[in-house]
Amino acid sequence: MSGLKQIVGAALVDDLDAPTRLLAARRTSPPALAGMWEFPGGKVEPGESCEAGLLRELREELGIVAALGAEITGPTDQGWKLAGQAAMRVWLAAITDGKPAPLEDHDELRWVDLAGDEIDALTWIPADLPIVDAIVDRHAATPTAAEAAGDAG
Repeated sequence: MSGLKQIVGAALVDDLDAPTRLLAARRTSPPALAGMWEFPGGKVEPGESCEAGLLRELREELGIVAALGAEITGPTDQGWKLAGQAAMRVWLAAITDGKPAPLEDHDELRWVDLAGDEIDALTWIPADLPIVDAIVDRHAATPTAAEAAGDAG
């Protein structure tokens, strides 16, 4: 599966250690995807690492600086298969500076709870749905701070 165009995306969360909310971005184009929700990110430029490309894309698209956390590992070396000849690697990320705004490619940003039905109510780009599921499953398997404190005693 090598040779695919490498795309990177950020699962921006409110806290890297104990996330409860995820930032979703609504696409404006192409027409077939306009109005659907996705992870912000984009193409990796020649000579750029995936991580550097993602941080650049977040600055360009949302006007923020972010810290990257764990990668949401996909089924292939290049991450999650997208439509056409592309694959996306996705990292958890948290904003370290700036307030996210839809500067490029999006017309709305929305924080959604990782637990409950809110995240499922959005119309996600089909290729992003397995990644959303992986993030929700990961969140459900992570004990909250209160649960962890209860386990310690």
